[in-house]
Amino acid sequence: MNSDERIAKMTFSSVYPHYVTKVEKKGRSEEELLEVITWLTNFSKEKIQSLIHEKVSFHDFFDQADLNTNAHLITGLICGYRVEQIENPLTQKVRYLDKLVDELAKGKKMEKILRTA
Repeated sequence: MNSDERIAKMTFSSVYPHYVTKVEKKGRSEEELLEVITWLTNFSKEKIQSLIHEKVSFHDFFDQADLNTNAHLITGLICGYRVEQIENPLTQKVRYLDKLVDELAKGKKMEKILRTA
């Protein structure tokens, strides 16, 4: 199984607690994390909680998402890869999310993370 297949099968609920820990360790809140996920996916907080409870795979998570039209503005390195150059669409979406979580943990201002400019 290649890494794209592994990512597709991973459950969002298995990764979410790691996102929470990562941002909280750096003084950010789960509320801010949910805001970032909502911006990227257009899911409500209730929908996110429901998807965690249902233990959906990343494939199903992003299959149900309505990706933000500014998601393509998320660029830079994550896990040694340039986000904008990842060819597998699902892997790219997961890395978009990883990049946003990373920026939140690094203390970036919310308006910069949410690419509102």
